[in-house]
Amino acid sequence: MNRLQVYQTLLEQAVVPLAYIDDPAKAIGVIDALHAGGIRSFEFTNRGAAAHLVFAELASHCRQHYPDLALGVGSVVDAPTAALYIQLGADFIVSPMLVEEIAPVCNRRKIAWMPGCFTPSEITRAMALGAEIVKLFPGNAVAPGFIKSVLAPAPWTTIMVTGGVKLETENLKRWFGEGAAAVGMGSGLLRKDLLAAGDYGKITTLAQEALALVAEVRKGL
Repeated sequence: MNRLQVYQTLLEQAVVPLAYIDDPAKAIGVIDALHAGGIRSFEFTNRGAAAHLVFAELASHCRQHYPDLALGVGSVVDAPTAALYIQLGADFIVSPMLVEEIAPVCNRRKIAWMPGCFTPSEITRAMALGAEIVKLFPGNAVAPGFIKSVLAPAPWTTIMVTGGVKLETENLKRWFGEGAAAVGMGSGLLRKDLLAAGDYGKITTLAQEALALVAEVRKGL
């Protein structure tokens, strides 16, 4: 999936599930469940020494079965790691902070890059480096009204909130009501108990509920 398709997919659905899963079979089960529920994106969290090996199998599975799914990697904090995951097949790279050295690696390969930012200055710098979508992180530490205040002087800014996003109407109304273009949803969607139990049927159900609730909230604004 090329960079423009990635952005289009993320912004149309406006919800990106994310999690770290240390077992390739379980990671594939989660992707199958999310896709069955209508989700067309997933952010695999880079965590642990062998995370890239799990991702390699997941990426191979997606290439074979889900060419319409944007598969990304989060918690990438340096350029070599970004390059590794791009080589393994990542469609997009997400960072928890603004790491400028990652920008040219992604830009040269036309890979979508979403850096984590927390201040207007970081957001502006990220966009100058080529970030089309900026990740506001951690969302649970952001004061109410922050996104709206950022967009007031810079309405061209596209923000995805991650951290503190819940599968609840009022929570989603806050983010989208302030002007967020998308949300990243971790444990609010991919609950630890469901991952531990391998309850893929419930994950599919929650994926459907997340898409429906986000669409309802955005329509009502």
